[in-house]
Amino acid sequence: FLAISSLSTKLLRITFSLSECGLMKTACWAPKLQVHLSLQLIKFTYIHLTSFTHAELIKCLHSVNLIDFRMAQTMIFAIEEINTNESLLPNVSIGYRIYDTCGSRLSSMSATMALMNGQEFAAGDRCNGQSPIHAIIGETDLTSDTTLIMYCLFVLCFLLQISPSATCECLSNKKDYPSFFRTIASDYHQSRALAHIVKHFGWFWVGAVNSDNDYGNNGMAIFLKTAQEEGICVEYSVKFHRTEPEKLQKVVETIKKGTAKVIVAFLSQVEMGNLFDQLSDKNIKNFQMIGVEAWITSESLMIPNSFHVLGGSLGFAVRKIDIEGFADYVTKEFWHTAFPCLQREGNSSQYGLNCSRYQDLLGLKNYNDDVTEQRYSNNVYKAVYAVAYSLHSLLQCTKKGGCEKSLTILPQQVKTVVAQYEVVNWQQDLNGSIHFKPVGYYDASLPPDQRFVLNTENIIWAGGQLEVNNLQCPGEYWSNAEKDKCVLKAIEFLSFTENMGIVLVFFSLFGVGITALVAILFYSKKDTPIVKANNSELSFLLLFSLTLCFLCSLTFIGRPTEWSCMLRHTAFGITFVLCISCVLVKTIVVLMAFKATLPVSNVMKWFGPAQQRLSVLAFTLIQVLICVLWLTISPPFSYKNMKYYHEKIILECSLGSIIGFSAVLGYIGLLAVLCFILAFLARTLPDNFNEAKFITFSMLIFCAVWITFIPAYVSSPGKFTVAVEIFAILASSFGLLFCIFGPKCYIILFKPEQNTKQHVMGKNPSKSF
Repeated sequence: FLAISSLSTKLLRITFSLSECGLMKTACWAPKLQVHLSLQLIKFTYIHLTSFTHAELIKCLHSVNLIDFRMAQTMIFAIEEINTNESLLPNVSIGYRIYDTCGSRLSSMSATMALMNGQEFAAGDRCNGQSPIHAIIGETDLTSDTTLIMYCLFVLCFLLQISPSATCECLSNKKDYPSFFRTIASDYHQSRALAHIVKHFGWFWVGAVNSDNDYGNNGMAIFLKTAQEEGICVEYSVKFHRTEPEKLQKVVETIKKGTAKVIVAFLSQVEMGNLFDQLSDKNIKNFQMIGVEAWITSESLMIPNSFHVLGGSLGFAVRKIDIEGFADYVTKEFWHTAFPCLQREGNSSQYGLNCSRYQDLLGLKNYNDDVTEQRYSNNVYKAVYAVAYSLHSLLQCTKKGGCEKSLTILPQQVKTVVAQYEVVNWQQDLNGSIHFKPVGYYDASLPPDQRFVLNTENIIWAGGQLEVNNLQCPGEYWSNAEKDKCVLKAIEFLSFTENMGIVLVFFSLFGVGITALVAILFYSKKDTPIVKANNSELSFLLLFSLTLCFLCSLTFIGRPTEWSCMLRHTAFGITFVLCISCVLVKTIVVLMAFKATLPVSNVMKWFGPAQQRLSVLAFTLIQVLICVLWLTISPPFSYKNMKYYHEKIILECSLGSIIGFSAVLGYIGLLAVLCFILAFLARTLPDNFNEAKFITFSMLIFCAVWITFIPAYVSSPGKFTVAVEIFAILASSFGLLFCIFGPKCYIILFKPEQNTKQHVMGKNPSKSF
C-alpha cells in the first residue's frame, strides 16, 4: 500500500483505473509520478507510442486541487463499499490505481501508457495487450479535450473508458467512440437548454463566446442551431483558445462594440478566467452572462471584484447529490486507512519523517465544508458501480454458462445518462461572499412543457439588480405590452390575401380580360376599314403590350424577394415602353399620311409596316439596355424598412440605383411627351375618325397619372406605397385602352354603318390610311 504524495499537485487531474486483484480483499493502489513533456514541442496527432519510453520522471508542483482530490476519495469510498458488499462481486475484490497527470495532456498520455503496459511505468515500446485493467474512469478534464486524446490510446488495447465529466456531444457518436461511456449528460441537452433559458426571458438579441476546442465548438454549434429554431438572433459568435491572447483581445473588442447585453459563454473554466481578467481590466461590466457547467460554479472565479463582472450570471450546473456516509468517510476513515504514518506511535521527529511528504494533503484532514458542494463526485461514484455491476453480471453469467449470446451488446445500445441540471445564479451576501444560489432546474426526462422550471423572484441580475435587465430589443423585435420580453415585430407588405391586394388583383385581371375581348373583336373584324386604318399590326401589338402592363402590376403584390424586386421594376419599364412605342409609331403614321408634301405612295414606301415594326423594336431595345445596366450595376433588392414605424417592419423593394430607376421612368416620360406633342399637332386633321385626337387625350391622362404619382408615391407609408404604384400602372393602362380602342369598339358594335372606307376618309377621300 503506497503513499499518495503524488496527489499533492498544483493542477490535479486524476486518471482512475480499475483492475481485478483476485480473491483477497487487499488494496493494490500504486500511484506513480507522471512524465512531464512540453505541450509546445509536440502535438498529439504526430506522437508515436514510443515517445514516452525513455522520458524522465519529474514531480508535479506542490498544491492540491480540492475538487479532483475529492473525486479520488469518492472512487476509493465506492470501491471499499463494493469490496465489503457480499452480494455484489462475492469473493472478488476490486483494486485500483490512481495517476496524477498534473493538468498536462502529455502527462495524461504517459499515464495512459503506464496503465496499458501494466505495473511498470511505460516499460514497453508498445501496448503489449497484457494489462489487467478492465476499465478506465477518467479523465476528469471538464473540456473533454484530454478525454478525446486518451480515448485514441485506450481504443488500441480495447479498453473501456468511462468519464464522469466529459460532456462533448462529439463523444456520443458510437461509430467513432464505440467503447466510450460516461455518467454525465452530453452537451446536446445543455446547449439546447441555454437557448431555452434565453428565450424564456425574451432575450432575442444575444452574443456568443466559446472555447476554440471540441468542447466549445460542438456545444456552441448546437446552441446556434437551437437559437435559430427558437427565433433568437445571435449578433456575433466568437471563440478563442487559452493559448491565443490575440484572439482573446479581439473577442473582448467584439463584446465591447456589440449591442447585445446578454452573452452566452460556452467556455471552459480556464478560458472563462482569461475572459474575466480582460473584462475586469477594461472595466467592461453589466453584461448578463449565461454560463455552462464547466465554469458557472467554479470557485477559482470567486476572487475579489469578480462580482462586478460576473455578478448575476445564470447557468446550468451538475446537480448536487449527497452520497450517504461520504462526509464522515473523508474526515475519519480515509485518513486512518490511507495514511499509516498517522497511526504510528513515536516522537515528533519520527512523525515528521513518516508524514512530512504528505503535508499538503494533511492540511485537509479536518476540512469537509466543501463536501456538500461537490457536483462531480456522484458521477465518479456511479462510474465505479457501473463497472462493478458489469463485472458482476459477466461473472455470474460465466458461472452459469450458455449465455454468450446474451452478452453481445452493441455500443450504440448503451444509453447515456438523463440530463438533469440545476440552474444557479451568482449572488452576493452582505459581507461580500459570492454564492451559487439554485433558482431552478432542467430535467430532460420530463415532458417538454415541464422540463424547465425557474423561480425568477430569487434571481439577482447583472449589475446586482433585483429586476430583469431593461435590455434594448434588437431591430427586428419590439417590447411586449408588459415590457418584459422582446417579441417579433409584425412584417407588413401588400399581400394577395388582404382586401387591398384582392381588389388590385381583380382590376388587373379585369384589365387583361377587357383587353383580350378587344383583341378578339378586332381579330373578328380585321378586314373592316376601321381596324385596317393606321396599320392593324400596330393595334394588335399595342393590345399585347397593354396586356403585359396589366399583368406586370401583379408582380408588385406579395412578399418582396430579390428576384421579384428585380422583375417588377424591369417588367414595368419594358412593357410600358413597348406600349408607348406603339402609340408613338401610330401617331407618326397619322402625321406622315396627312402632312407629307410628297405623294402618299412614296411616303408610305419609306415608312411602311416593316419600318414601323423596326421602330417599335428600336425604342424598346433602348429601355432593355437601360434595365440591363441597372440590374448589372446596382439592382433592386428586398429591404426591411424599420425606420418608418417602431412597432412593425415594412418589407419593401429598395430601388438600388436611384439613377437607374430615374432613367427608366425618364425614358418612358420622354416617349410619352414626344407622342403627346406629335398627336397634338395632328389633332385638327380633317377626317371623320381622326385617331390623333384620341391619342392626344390618352397621353394627357397618362402624363397626368404619372405626374401625380410621384408625390403620392413619396408620401404614402408602407404597403400603400406599392398600392399607389399599382394604381398608377392600372390607371394609365386603362386610359390608353379606353381612349384609343374605345371609340373604335363603339363604332364596330353600335355603328356598323360607319365602318366604311368613305366614312373613315370623310372629306378627304384622296387620303388613305
